[in-house]
Amino acid sequence: MADISMDNDAKNQQFDEDVEKIVELLDEKSYFKARDAILKYNAVDISEILEEVLEELGVEKTIIIFRMLPKDVSVEVFSHLPSDDQVAIVHGITDREITYIIDELDFDDKIDVLEELPANIVDKILESTPKEERKLINTFLNYPDTCAGSLMTPDYISLQETMTVAEALAHIKSEGMDSETVYTCYVKRGGRKLEGIVSLRSLVIADDDTKIYDLMNTDYVYVNVYDDQEEVAESFKKYGFLAIPVVDNEHRLVGIITVDDILPVIEEEASEDMERMAGVIDDSDTEYLDQGVFRHVGNRLPWLIFMNISAMITGAILVRFEAVLAQVIVLVSYLPLLMSTGGNSGSQASTLIIRGMATDEIDLKDVLKVTWKEFRVSIILGVSLSLINMAKVLIIDRESMAIALTVAISMVIIVIFAKLLGSLLPMAAKKLGIDPALMANPMISSLTDMFSTVVYMLIAAMFLGIAL
Repeated sequence: MADISMDNDAKNQQFDEDVEKIVELLDEKSYFKARDAILKYNAVDISEILEEVLEELGVEKTIIIFRMLPKDVSVEVFSHLPSDDQVAIVHGITDREITYIIDELDFDDKIDVLEELPANIVDKILESTPKEERKLINTFLNYPDTCAGSLMTPDYISLQETMTVAEALAHIKSEGMDSETVYTCYVKRGGRKLEGIVSLRSLVIADDDTKIYDLMNTDYVYVNVYDDQEEVAESFKKYGFLAIPVVDNEHRLVGIITVDDILPVIEEEASEDMERMAGVIDDSDTEYLDQGVFRHVGNRLPWLIFMNISAMITGAILVRFEAVLAQVIVLVSYLPLLMSTGGNSGSQASTLIIRGMATDEIDLKDVLKVTWKEFRVSIILGVSLSLINMAKVLIIDRESMAIALTVAISMVIIVIFAKLLGSLLPMAAKKLGIDPALMANPMISSLTDMFSTVVYMLIAAMFLGIAL
């Protein structure tokens, strides 16, 4: 494993060096040398190189080298570029070049590109598109961005249930090159209604005269054209399919979604959850550097205001217990320890529960199991931490047993509360139809801070005999 890691590091370093060299060659106008260096790589790597060229040298140099690529390579490279870079290149090339690229793209990539292009360019492209394809493109473009219809492709292998295996294999050979996948074929009866699916493996090993309806599997997973992309992503993660059929409300097959089309959605949803767990509310697809300052402010301000208000409440609680603090000032030094431990404990629990719900390991019906498990975990963790801190207070800080017990008992109660809060709050959010990621670090830390302060002060007053 170590050797593999070292090989990958060496390859990455070589790639970075080659990219720098290519940028230098382009800057020096050595275009043919730059093209030869670029063509050593595959389309995905070339798209990364062009991204770097665009950032370092601007769109003009990028278009020059893009035009020098072989046509088939340029189309594939274009499909892997970020949408902003695609638009930049489209604005710099001719209508004829644009039409060629769009015509050669896979249908799902074509839709993705057209969605990002200005309306006037899209209209020009559609003018030169055959009527039937233009109608299909317009249908796909009208689907909401977040539904299954916007992710699917009509390039799939469909079979009639009355076909024989020999006829099906012949059909696959004739249509396979234009299909997104040939590993799963979709069986229809007469019209477009989906009846079942059949794998290429089943066809290859079956007798030639076997009918498709004898081989097809009628117990299959499908999604509706208007299902949310998050639900589609969950289906892919749950079943591990390479492709899932998409049907309309009459159960007519309208397309398929392949795993390579859903991966960006899974990545997007994971990024969104991470942002929300950090208290950043951003529902746009715009990259960090492309967002204005005020957009960033708007994304972050709501949670900061919430946490600011919670801090004010915590401060008001401290003022309420001013008499306790005034008599035993050393109590103040242990408050940050208890608050941070509570916040961290709650965040640990919420992270595990949110991940468990995202991967379907945990369901709402498991609330009692989760509560019981986290309660037992919190007791063990709370007691362990309290013993460590009790020893510190007595041995290192040389404080009284009363203060040591105050810190230790508070620690146990706070950890139990934080763990239960961190596990139950995301589940409650899901029950209410709210994104559980919103109930992560900021919310839990704020609530735990307030609880920690109250519990600590009450226990201090009880053990130290201070009247409130």
